[in-house]
Amino acid sequence: MVKKESKPKKRKAKAVKTKKKKKAARAFVARGKRKESVARAAIRDGKGVVRMNGLAVSSMNNRYIREIILEPTRYVGPEANNVDISVNVNGGGTMGQAQAARTAIANALVLYFDKMNLKEKFMSIDRSLLVEDTRRVEAKKYRGPKARARFQKSYR
Repeated sequence: MVKKESKPKKRKAKAVKTKKKKKAARAFVARGKRKESVARAAIRDGKGVVRMNGLAVSSMNNRYIREIILEPTRYVGPEANNVDISVNVNGGGTMGQAQAARTAIANALVLYFDKMNLKEKFMSIDRSLLVEDTRRVEAKKYRGPKARARFQKSYR
């Protein structure tokens, strides 16, 4: 067997792709509490989508709860349309979760837009936007049906 000499193959010059350096994405996480509910809001650059537990807030049926959750974004202005906010909430009922999410979103917006003095603006509008409600349910005592109520006497 005779081997044929093969010519070296000419390779085409590949176009070198230059990677564009992306601007560092800023992301902040803030917490909010109300009753038994704890909310954590993550904010980053985006298209203005607000999600709560993976679902878009705009698709919620209850308009009142939707307005409570989105209240802090209305005070920021058109800059709020350039950020995506995702909130994870657990514990408590629907109103407690909505108010916890509201506090978490407001705190995240203060962190994200640090040059806009949002903290003073939110404090002048409504203190509960930034400050968590420290009230909790009082514990039930051993000689009654509830925390303060006592059993009634059935005689006389």
